[in-house]
Parts: sequence; C-alpha cells; structure tokens
Amino acid sequence: MSDFAELILEGKSYQLPIVTGAENEKAIDINALRAQTGYITLDSGYKNTGATESAITFLDGEEGILRYRGYPIEQLAEKSSFIEVAYLLIYGKLPSQAELDFFANEIKIHTLVNEDMRKILDGFPSAAHPMGILSALVSSLTAFYPESLKSNQTKEEVDLSIIRLMAKLSTIAAWSYKNSMGHPVNYPKNKLDYCSNFLHMMFAYPTEEYEINPVVVDALNKLLILHADHEQNCSTSTVRLVGSAHASLYSSVSAGISALWGPLHGGANQAVIEMLEAIKADGGDSKKYIEKAKDKNDPFRLMGFGHRVYKNFDPRATIIKKTADEVLTALGINDPILNIAMELEQAALTDPYFVERKLYPNVDFYSGIIYRAIGIPTEMFTVMFALGRLPGWIAQWKEMREAKEPIGRPRQVYTGATERDYTSISERQ
Repeated sequence: MSDFAELILEGKSYQLPIVTGAENEKAIDINALRAQTGYITLDSGYKNTGATESAITFLDGEEGILRYRGYPIEQLAEKSSFIEVAYLLIYGKLPSQAELDFFANEIKIHTLVNEDMRKILDGFPSAAHPMGILSALVSSLTAFYPESLKSNQTKEEVDLSIIRLMAKLSTIAAWSYKNSMGHPVNYPKNKLDYCSNFLHMMFAYPTEEYEINPVVVDALNKLLILHADHEQNCSTSTVRLVGSAHASLYSSVSAGISALWGPLHGGANQAVIEMLEAIKADGGDSKKYIEKAKDKNDPFRLMGFGHRVYKNFDPRATIIKKTADEVLTALGINDPILNIAMELEQAALTDPYFVERKLYPNVDFYSGIIYRAIGIPTEMFTVMFALGRLPGWIAQWKEMREAKEPIGRPRQVYTGATERDYTSISERQ
C-alpha cells in the first residue's frame, strides 16, 4: 500500500499523506488540502474527521474493544480503583504505590471548597438543575484560582489545577444534590476513600450516622471507571476545542459539562429511567412495549439498547450487568421500575428480533438501574457521568496543551444569500 492517497481535482493530481495509528487505523492527512487546492472537506458532525492524534483511549466499535492507555477496560474495572485509573489517564502510566498514595492524598486534602462558593450555591433556587450548578461552580474556580488563567503555567501549576479539580468536583456535585433537596451540605471527610467520601457527602444527614455499603462503593468505582474516557465524543471534543484557545482547565471542563448536559449525549441513562417510569404509568406491561419496539410504524423506541459506536456489544455493559445484579441483591430492593427493566433486559438478550439487530442492553441501561437502586435521582445521573468523565477530560486537555495543538477553527460551506445592497426600512416589503 502506498503512503499517500491521490486526489484528482479539475484534472490536477494531489498527493495526501496516509497516517497509520498504533492499532493500524488509517487516516488521510488533509492539513494542507485547502492551501494546495482551495477545497475543504464537508463532514457534518465530524463523523469521519480525526481532529487530533491521541494516545489516551483506543475504541473499536466493531470489535467491542475499549482500552485506556492500552489497558483493557475489563481488567481495569475488575482490578483497579477510580483514582488509579484517573492517574493512568492523566499521566499515561499506572502509578507505583507511592505515586498512587501521594495522588490520592493530595486529592483528599483539596476536597474543601472556598466558603464563598457556598454563597454562590445559595444563590441558586432549589429547582435549579444540578448540571447547571456544576458547570457554573466549576467555571467559578477560575475566580478563586486566577493563576489557572495563565497560558504558560509550569508543570507544578498544572498539576495543582488538576488535583484541585479532581478533588473539588465531587464536593460540588454532592452539594448540587443537597441544594436540590433543600438539605444542609456535608463537608468531605479525609479518612474516607474517594467513592465513600462522595456517598457520604450525598446521603449523610447531620442527625445520624451514615453507614457506607461496600457493595455500593465497589459499584460506584466501576461506574466511574467505565465512564472515565471514551475517545473524541462531543463533550471531550468540546474540552479540547475550548482548551485550544488556551482557556483554563476549569473553563474548558465547564464547557465539557455543558456539552454533556445535552440529552443526545449525557442524558441516555436518565432517558432509560424515564422510559421505565412511562411503562409503569401505563400499567407496567413490558411485553406490550417490547412489541411496540418491534413495530417499525410505532414511534416508540427502547432507551438503553444498542449503541451508536459499538456495533456488536458494549464491553462496558458486560461488566456493569454483573455489578447491577450484585447491587440489587445486596440492597434487596423491590422496585416495580427495576422489575420492568429486568423484563426488558431478558427480552433483549433472548428475543431473535433484538439479538439479530444487536439491540443489547448497553452501559446506560445498567448504570441507570444502579443509580436508581442506590438512591441517586434521575436529574443527578448526568452529574454522575461528569464525575466519571472528569479524568478523561483532564487527560485530553493536558495532552492537547502539551502537544501545542493550534486553536481549533472548523471551516464551513456557506449557503446563504450572495452579495446584495442595503435597502432603507421604508423600501422593504
């Protein structure tokens, strides 16, 4: 195979370099296309456009493969912790015990937020969506740490920004929930690990002791690991694009949170629960809705089944299904919504219609079930997604800045009016 692609335009031939990735993915380098030809490529939604070269995450949707820095997601979910995976994504290698202890401890001692942030939080109505609060408070970190705005930060300054964000996002996320409930906020406890501390801040009351369930802690660890990065998706690309303007880490991640808030991106597991609640409100007949899903003339669609990227199976769903079963068993929950979910799952795994079309339950289906089982309300689901995705966003921002990538500037094909003369208002129709 030649190391270039040939493009013929208006009778003239151009050679475009071929780029080969570490996993033998092929790309045509069009960096010089417009300068050489005057043409641009048109790719709505950037579905076929590689905006960067990245060493963070490898995803093969056809084969159901997801690896962080080369490590299979199955191994990380089974053997690692969320904080260890965060270190791996951000710094490119699995930490030594000393490195992991230092990283985890630094996060613990930075979980407190400035008390003035509580004044900002108090300004939000209790009906405010937690994602709006999360995005606003993360962006406000630039005001509390103005040195983060420097475009030429030292490595030590960047590392401090990373630690602060890893530490404080969990506090801000839990406080956004407490705000929606009208409850007093809980301060973090340094004696607890990351996931236990988050659950404490979410669910503890000042009137009684909160008992941390190790099965729930393990489930949360796995969920956060599975969501930690997913290549160049909408929110990740947003973080890199905003960061390419040399915006601070806090501003870039705030933009990523806003992108994730969109229902076409981060709201999939919330849509699962809303679908299940609608089925319950209609009598709870799952078989009726399975038949509706099969009817091509019926607008009803099953949420949480199949995946746009994974064509055969979602490797994360295989992992999290076992965890969902463990959580439901440990908590002994009898919830009609979750019973409907299990009926739909069984149908999808055994009915030839779903099997042939690869409409398997995906990670959003199971994550929604777990979050509901442990008491996290649906409006907090996307916040949980953001909490898990944070290390990936940080890693992508850091990689982009270290590579000195140019500011992002997509092109367009203009389809508006051609040149015309201004007319006075009296002459307009």
